[in-house]
Amino acid sequence: MTVGGSPIPWIIGCGDVGKRIVGRCVAYGVRPAAVVRSEESAAACNSLGGEAVCHDLDEAGPAAGLNLDAARVIYLAPPPGEGVTDPRIRRFLDRHGDGIARLVLVSTTGVYGDQGGEWIDEDTPAQPTTDRGRRRLDAERTVIEWASRTGGGYAILRVPGIYAEDRLPLARLRRGMPVVREDQSGFTNRIHAEDLARICLAALDVDHAALVLNATDGHPTTMTDYFNRVADAVGLPRPPQVSLAEARNVFTPGMLSYALESRRIGNRRLLDTLNIALEYPDIDDTLARVRTANG
Repeated sequence: MTVGGSPIPWIIGCGDVGKRIVGRCVAYGVRPAAVVRSEESAAACNSLGGEAVCHDLDEAGPAAGLNLDAARVIYLAPPPGEGVTDPRIRRFLDRHGDGIARLVLVSTTGVYGDQGGEWIDEDTPAQPTTDRGRRRLDAERTVIEWASRTGGGYAILRVPGIYAEDRLPLARLRRGMPVVREDQSGFTNRIHAEDLARICLAALDVDHAALVLNATDGHPTTMTDYFNRVADAVGLPRPPQVSLAEARNVFTPGMLSYALESRRIGNRRLLDTLNIALEYPDIDDTLARVRTANG
């Protein structure tokens, strides 16, 4: 049985995007397999029509019953939360990688670091400025080393902020948490979670042995503009604005790391290479759906 011409995929790490991939596979008439950490995640995956294997990727030893010979794998598991490397994916590929035919790695556009708001593409050198970005770049390099060693094919998807109708920053808006002043706010990029699920499946099947693609919707805005648009769409007050200097004192370290990076990323290579059109072309399209749903 195949999805888009490819063997049934294995999904490593089945959170929100993984569940959306499972749903799409089931809609195509196939039952994908997933490696998950908890019994709760396994039950959620199975309820959608997938087949889950419980295994902690940080445990010693290979996962029992995990046969990935000739498999196509979508790797969604994040790196550990600290350090500048990703031992998790290295361990996974050392134990299970020899038989994998193709691997799609979900990485991050954070590997580009701060680009001063300039337009960039896949040819822009990676130069992460945060440990979060360095961990993801290490994962990319691990996949490339694996492919060189085994002859497996890969697609690295550099993903920005993921949003959906049920993945909007409503809690932050309700708490009245501040954003950077509009004239100092950096550019951010996004992709809808459903489009990312489609992109992952398309990247499994495309006839390219080695790919690096920016998985964005191609319509960046400033972070402040994004929060304002969401607030307007759901009828919440726009967030207060602070200077970038003030943000250094009031933002969480994670939020500050996003605020200090600015880049605009197109998606022409993604659309051309995978020969797809996005179902959710920009944030305005999604927010219009939110307005309609809210009456």
